[in-house]
Amino acid sequence: MNTLLRKNALSYHSEGRPGKIEVIPTKPHSTQRDLSLAYSPGVAEPCLEIQAHPEDVYKYTAKGNLVAVISNGTAVLGLGDIGAEAGKPVMEGKGLLFKIYADIDVFDIEINEKSIDKIVETVKAISPTFGGINLEDIKAPECFEIEERLKAELDIPIMHDDQHGTAIITSAGLLNACEISGKKIDEIKIVVNGAGASAISCTKLYVKLGALKKNIVMLDSKGVLNKKRTDLNKYKMEFVTDRDIDTLEQAMVGADMFLGLSTAGVLKPEYLLSMAPHPIVFACANPVPEISYELAQATRNDIIMGTGRSDFPNQVNNVLGFPYIFRGALDVRARGINEEMKLAAAYALADLAKLPVPEEVNVAYNATNLKFGVDYIIPKPCDPRLIMHVAPAVAKAAMDTGIARKPITDWAAYQEELGKRLGLVNPLIQQIKGRARGNPKRVVFAEAENYKVLKAVEIVLDEGIAHPILLGDKKVITSMIKEFDLELPGVEIVDPRSKEQAENRQLFASQYYEKRKRRGVNFQLSLDFMTHRNYFAPSMVENGLADAMISGLTTSYPETIRPALRIIGKKKNTKVISGMYIMLTKKGPFFFADTTVNMNPSVETLMEITIQTAEAVRQFNIEPRIAILSYSNFGSVEGNIPLKVRETVANLHRLYPNLIVDGDMQANFAINNEMLKEHFPFSKLSEGGPANTLIFPYLTAGNIAYKLMQELGGAEAIGPVLMGLDKSIHVLQMGSTVSEIVNMTAIAVIDAQAHQDNKVADLPDCPGFPA
Repeated sequence: MNTLLRKNALSYHSEGRPGKIEVIPTKPHSTQRDLSLAYSPGVAEPCLEIQAHPEDVYKYTAKGNLVAVISNGTAVLGLGDIGAEAGKPVMEGKGLLFKIYADIDVFDIEINEKSIDKIVETVKAISPTFGGINLEDIKAPECFEIEERLKAELDIPIMHDDQHGTAIITSAGLLNACEISGKKIDEIKIVVNGAGASAISCTKLYVKLGALKKNIVMLDSKGVLNKKRTDLNKYKMEFVTDRDIDTLEQAMVGADMFLGLSTAGVLKPEYLLSMAPHPIVFACANPVPEISYELAQATRNDIIMGTGRSDFPNQVNNVLGFPYIFRGALDVRARGINEEMKLAAAYALADLAKLPVPEEVNVAYNATNLKFGVDYIIPKPCDPRLIMHVAPAVAKAAMDTGIARKPITDWAAYQEELGKRLGLVNPLIQQIKGRARGNPKRVVFAEAENYKVLKAVEIVLDEGIAHPILLGDKKVITSMIKEFDLELPGVEIVDPRSKEQAENRQLFASQYYEKRKRRGVNFQLSLDFMTHRNYFAPSMVENGLADAMISGLTTSYPETIRPALRIIGKKKNTKVISGMYIMLTKKGPFFFADTTVNMNPSVETLMEITIQTAEAVRQFNIEPRIAILSYSNFGSVEGNIPLKVRETVANLHRLYPNLIVDGDMQANFAINNEMLKEHFPFSKLSEGGPANTLIFPYLTAGNIAYKLMQELGGAEAIGPVLMGLDKSIHVLQMGSTVSEIVNMTAIAVIDAQAHQDNKVADLPDCPGFPA
């Protein structure tokens, strides 16, 4: 692991509240009455109901959505037997993935025990707590017996993901690779390099798909599993070959498929050349595969290849499987996870890869148009459709095989329920960063003499989001980089006060003087201004020395934005500047405007803010559904604000009939579509889902709303995104976190891309807009 990754990983896990998960109450708990219901004496009533009717445990407790991630730490990632406590970060991470991808709650349980009998006994003893059990990082061959015994003795979903996760994902890839190459699964010759838990499970599932055992050769660290071997356990014995071969080189001759779950570099180019036409290669050793993607592609141009890496096509990633398999199993209260459910998941993944790919997935992976083919046989982990394809397939398989205790009868309602869970994982940040990485721009950081900024720049550089330029005293910045052990190789540092920048100061001052000479500014004052970072930085952008600017961490908003407005100016046909915040919530992203600039906008200004915001939202490939808010609902209360909002909406309906916008309305009706349909069915927002874009009638309301959402509602705020400027200038909240600075940098890069490509649509002239 490189030094930067190690440092970032340790900081990620230790900063703030240590670890990655917490328990949050789901019921009111603020009054004595609440507490008397949550605990004694009220809690006795559900206890008695469950005693009388054991199935009611799903009605009165969290069991139905609770999974145990259980490990003894004997086979942790690529680290081996590191012990139960050392494996805990991995188990917490698994819990995080369960939650964000499938809204499943998790307790991670680390058992300091290696005895099979004692592990089985322990898991059985605690099983009444859970709706399902995910076994994790338990070494082979013990893991086989542990899973087999628990499945036989318990009646809840149990799966050892290390075995079955990779099996399901590679099975999906194998189905599609065979289709593309014209191979038949019952005819292909398969070589499996590795004979651990995952390799054996993969091979068993391939047999279920139709592969023939006589066509399979498996190898462990000592060579081919053949009849000459006397050191094989019963699990390996199942895949002993009759062929008189001993080595990987021999096994690869004429093979159609290679599955690697072994070590880096074992698949030599000459072995690859000896395979059959259109070879299928899944080289899953991590982080370095059995053969590098580049070398494999250079060796064979007819290869269909997948790896465990996200930076190459066809990533074999277990997160494509386990969250949705357990989701489907829990939702029908399955008595287990059987082979039919695993196959259903594999077929669902294979089918999903053949469907048109949503644009947000293309953007997240910086792809023009992903489509079914040799470079896309497995869906991407950030595909929001996964939960709605895989979970129902698994649930249906459980029902068809008779192990579902709560069959689903309304599949449309179930799909809708699954869709509502998607807010827990928000692909928007991935999309934004993916687009930024696709065409990174030069971003000048005006406050580079600050640790948070430098730390953010380190991440920006590592993720390839931008080409950073640090503005400030070179000695101070260099000293801080050394003091905090930051890795910023080759980053440009510009000191606006230095002799080297004297010529630029003169140029920038001359330009500023010409723009402001009739506003009380003389040349000497202009020259003095250019020693200040918030004047020098936007001047760099104005003169093409940078593409975007980030500032505002340590200065007030007006101090930061005022120089930019004077130097950069407004976009053509734009009369006002406004600010938007992107709020990432459990219900998905919401866009708030104006939250930063216009104190008490007129009807005309409110119209322009709405149009600017709609254009900005579309840049993120989201169709804006806009509610202009008030304390009134469609004229229910009179007053200056409702009247202003109603007039704004009337003008927008007349001038922009295709824009989905309505008001005046209260915030709860804007985001609660059922309430809106019931009370105001005539609204443009009553069909198609709730509003995702909220326009506030004055600055106080917008500013307070986003800060309350951030502090009390647990929403992540990205912004403010400045709209209406002629170049990419973005102002941070004072006191922004490192993560927020990184996110704003990605926004600034996308904005710079749009300006450079002339993709920022000029606001059409509207009757009534002030000149």
